[in-house]
Amino acid sequence: MKADLIVGIQWGDEGKGKIVDRLAQEYDMVCRSQGGHNAGHTIWVDGVKFALHLIPSGVLNPHAINVVGNGVVLCPEAIIKEMVQFENLEGRLFISDKAHLNLPYHALIDQAKERLKGEKAIGTTGKGIGPAYADKINRTGFRAGELLNPTKLCAAIIEYFKQNRDIFDIYEIDTPSEAELLSQLEEYEAKLAPFITDTTQMVWNALDADKRILLEGAQGTMLDIDHGTYPYVTSSATVSAGACTGLGINPKDIGKVTGIVKAYCTRVGNGPFPTEDFGEDGARLGKQGHEFGTTTGRARRCGWFDAIATRYASRLNGCDELALMKLDVLDGFDEVKVCVAYEVDGKEIDYLPSNLEDVTPIYKTFKGWDNSVGARRFEDLPLAAQEYVKVIEEISKTKVGIISTSPERDDTIIL
Repeated sequence: MKADLIVGIQWGDEGKGKIVDRLAQEYDMVCRSQGGHNAGHTIWVDGVKFALHLIPSGVLNPHAINVVGNGVVLCPEAIIKEMVQFENLEGRLFISDKAHLNLPYHALIDQAKERLKGEKAIGTTGKGIGPAYADKINRTGFRAGELLNPTKLCAAIIEYFKQNRDIFDIYEIDTPSEAELLSQLEEYEAKLAPFITDTTQMVWNALDADKRILLEGAQGTMLDIDHGTYPYVTSSATVSAGACTGLGINPKDIGKVTGIVKAYCTRVGNGPFPTEDFGEDGARLGKQGHEFGTTTGRARRCGWFDAIATRYASRLNGCDELALMKLDVLDGFDEVKVCVAYEVDGKEIDYLPSNLEDVTPIYKTFKGWDNSVGARRFEDLPLAAQEYVKVIEEISKTKVGIISTSPERDDTIIL
């Protein structure tokens, strides 16, 4: 049995949490492959809101195994706090012993670097994700499995501070008290030890046993470290290929790939955003879509659907289908726009250039609609909304297989 995969197609915040939660009811195992607690998946079930940052979205399926893979940077404090929302996680949640730790000093480094950049700041969440990944690549990081020996890990972290004292002085970060650090690590060990294991073997065994497996990442394709709007990106591989390295599986293990897109676009933080609307429509999209970051609470920048970026991301990820989220947010607009090309240096192009800083979107305008909220069959959608879906399919060259018409799990159209 191959593992199916969910991937964000835009700048994150596409609504992956709802779709993974909806699909996870049919899977035996749900695996998170990358990112950290800078990600935020919001799930509504029977009017109850769950905010997930590190725990896979399959946690709301009482029968599913949930795996935090080696590609994740794990903040112990964050996942411990998140675990409190749920009961009886032992035997249902597993953390890779090879997942790198995102420790408190990583957040301090992150915030200090952003301050020093001033107006050129990337707009990170300040959660320490980039510094944690940097330590991983520099081969100076610490892994979750090391929490099982707090005394040894404490000594190694203190030595790390000694070796990098000049850098920490620039960032105005003090060396932690050894006693306080050890106490903190012992607390992490006490609460997380039952969940730390070799998840690579676990996933392999599940594949060999023909278990149904669903893979989820964090953020979105346009924030990918290689293929996104660099340098205004995250620090990991957010594309479908990243699931392989982030979980220890090979490309032949990947089955169906579903790309998640909003019916419009949003972005948090700095960086190019060609279809951003700075007027009343953008403000209205933000208000109707409740566009505030799950992790940061920051207002998201809003704009129209970018079909060119979607086509690029769909090809990059090998999407078999798209899940179109928040279609109901467009209810009430007299007209809706879709970016169908870019203008660059006076020339029209129909592909995504490496630099999006100086592109101008070229739009087609379509008739708006009302009353799509809560629809559960395609034929129940207003005709104009049906046409909008077909236009997205045509330009992105990818069929739409799922349509979400409200935050609720069951307000979903399966085509």
